[in-house]
Amino acid sequence: MLKIRLQGTAKDIRWFRKFLQRQSEIRVLGVSDMFANKGTNRYYRSYAEVEKEERQE
Repeated sequence: MLKIRLQGTAKDIRWFRKFLQRQSEIRVLGVSDMFANKGTNRYYRSYAEVEKEERQE
């Protein structure tokens, strides 16, 4: 399992979250809510947990 920190604008984080969920090679286990970064009202952070999707052949 990988734990990934996403950091950027709210729009960019929403886009990347959807991008991750559409990938067939990984399974998204969870994505946290967005948190405002200290000292700025433009950038946020979010955390995702993903794992490699096991292929059934």
